[in-house]
Amino acid sequence: MQAFESLTDLPRQLRHPGVRDLAWALLSPPLLSQPPWRQRHPLSASGWASHPGRLTDWLRQLDQQPESLDHWLAQASNRRLGLYYEKLWQFALDQAPGVELLAANLPIRIAGQTLGELDLLLRDAEGVHHLELAIKLYLGPRHGDGGNPSEWIGPGSHDRLDRKLEHLSQHQLPLSASPESRQVLAQLDAQPASAELWLGGYLFYPWPGNCTAPLGANPAHLRGRWLRHNELEDFLGQGAEGCWQPLPRQDWLAPAACDAGECWSEESFRQWCQQLQPDSPARLLVRLVPNEDGRWQEAERVFVVSDRWPLQPL
Repeated sequence: MQAFESLTDLPRQLRHPGVRDLAWALLSPPLLSQPPWRQRHPLSASGWASHPGRLTDWLRQLDQQPESLDHWLAQASNRRLGLYYEKLWQFALDQAPGVELLAANLPIRIAGQTLGELDLLLRDAEGVHHLELAIKLYLGPRHGDGGNPSEWIGPGSHDRLDRKLEHLSQHQLPLSASPESRQVLAQLDAQPASAELWLGGYLFYPWPGNCTAPLGANPAHLRGRWLRHNELEDFLGQGAEGCWQPLPRQDWLAPAACDAGECWSEESFRQWCQQLQPDSPARLLVRLVPNEDGRWQEAERVFVVSDRWPLQPL
């Protein structure tokens, strides 16, 4: 990731939503610096890693002419966040200099039964790589120090950081070493393949209060805050500069941005808050502030969850 540290602000400089998300996927820091399996940036041996300016030029040109990306993303019938994240990576790796994308979502079967899929199979100057990608958003504990990954839960209460890491390290990543996978990889002239992961996303800390990051967290991880519905009025009463508005799920990746005329009015947001029910699914709010060129940019993001969150024991 060192090669791209100078480009971390680039997503905020782009205007097309899909290109901003693409740049965010490629350039944002991973959630963990000490995961339970080898972590490798998918572009680490690409021509873009050795010459980051080429990646900047490619993204800026795509921002001006995004038709190819729009066409690629339009082919996906499912806009689940994880699948969208994978599609963005597939688009980039297919065009990255020095990288050959051999397969994506490669099914591994035995006797007609699917054992799983390999997210990515690619070849670069360092060999063949089986890469598992994940985009995750986890909320930390209000009671507890946060160091245990089991205390970090997804906003929908269906996911937990320790379980995701266990599934990656015990099922998804070892899959490419199985006899069934080796047969498939041999047909693609893709052996041996090194299994690695790349885990992006955000960690959200409780308000009020705080907790420590989970064990192994990247010190540079992206972050936000979370609170319950009954705390929203007090939170907003702090009077932070800017305007608040909800962020649709498909826009949860890159920092939000809009023109001044697209910002919600204070009245629109107040009405939205009044209609929000105590047991509503988790909603992501962003606070936007104006920058030098008149565009409004995300200053912080906050999850508002049900008063009974988490909704089920995990």
